[in-house]
Amino acid sequence: MQITLIRHGKTAENLAGRYMGRSDAPLCPEGIAQAQRAAKDETLARVYVSPLKRARQTAAILFPNAEQVVVEDLQEMDFGDFEGRTAAEMEHDPAYRAWVDDLCRGACPNGESQAGFRKRVTAALFALIARADGDCTVVSHGGVIMAIMAELAEPKKDFYDWYTPNLCGYRAAVQTSGTGVILTDVEPVHN
Repeated sequence: MQITLIRHGKTAENLAGRYMGRSDAPLCPEGIAQAQRAAKDETLARVYVSPLKRARQTAAILFPNAEQVVVEDLQEMDFGDFEGRTAAEMEHDPAYRAWVDDLCRGACPNGESQAGFRKRVTAALFALIARADGDCTVVSHGGVIMAIMAELAEPKKDFYDWYTPNLCGYRAAVQTSGTGVILTDVEPVHN
């Protein structure tokens, strides 16, 4: 079995450098055009998506004939009080500075921690793989892909080493065992 993980197209918030997380922002005109220029697969029957607009719009453009199966826990990290703001806007915010100084691992005020986020996302992926009847394609978010790859990909890399630009991602072989899932033979996907 193979899995393909693709990040959504660009949004106005991406272009402005805003923490989006759970904000339900749509693709911006540039993101729509970017997705329209990408390779399409009209034969894909099913695509797993985050419930957020930007992922669903991207999936509809890339896989126009696919049934979209919404997976709630494949949403981006909840940035809590940092949501919708830029790093520059928060440079003097003590809570933001403390979070950044901890390499963004702790919990965002009124949001998630990186550990909780990673646990949520990988549990959603395990459930998706368990019920899948073949190869899987997922359209989600950069942080979601980073979390999945940092937790499951071999060889191991740091969370931030898996940074994924818009409309890019990874394809990997899924190896299951009694102890979980490992992603091997990882290849980058560029659109």
